[in-house]
Amino acid sequence: MRLSFIENQLFEKLDCTENELEKGEYDNCTFQNCDFSNSSLSGYQFSNCEFISCNLTLCKIAHTSFNNVHFKDCKMVGIPFHSCNDFSLSISFDNCILNQSSFYKINLKKTDFKTSRLVEVDFSECDLSEATFHESDLSGAIFDKTRLEKADFRNALNYSIDPEKNKIKKARFSLQGVKGLLTKYAIDIE
Repeated sequence: MRLSFIENQLFEKLDCTENELEKGEYDNCTFQNCDFSNSSLSGYQFSNCEFISCNLTLCKIAHTSFNNVHFKDCKMVGIPFHSCNDFSLSISFDNCILNQSSFYKINLKKTDFKTSRLVEVDFSECDLSEATFHESDLSGAIFDKTRLEKADFRNALNYSIDPEKNKIKKARFSLQGVKGLLTKYAIDIE
């Protein structure tokens, strides 16, 4: 089945909980104030697109392609990013809520997470080399066998990373944030 090709369009206030977005390849499109919660975008392709103030909570994205896609002010709770197409995956987040989402085993090299909530997000076996977490809350986020080389945690909040279980060479941390690397030792730092 051939996908429709849609380019250079603005989609505003779509409610995809009632009517499904046309299955297709979207290039250079903007989705603003759209509700994709509990819907399926599985098998869609998005290139050079922007999602602004959208709700994608519990959205299904199996085999979905995201190439140079930016999410801003979006609610994205419980999204299984590990199920999307990871070939040429390129995404960034600005002021998004990504709580309980999963990035298990995917390549997020150089990904930007700015002022986002990443509470209880699973980054296990993920490649986050050179990623930035500027002013993002990582409370309860899981880092296990994660590549974090040259990642920037200087302004990140509430992270707990075990340096013995993750690759952190040349990662950047603030002096205040170093306690997040020592959590497992149950020591008091004053």
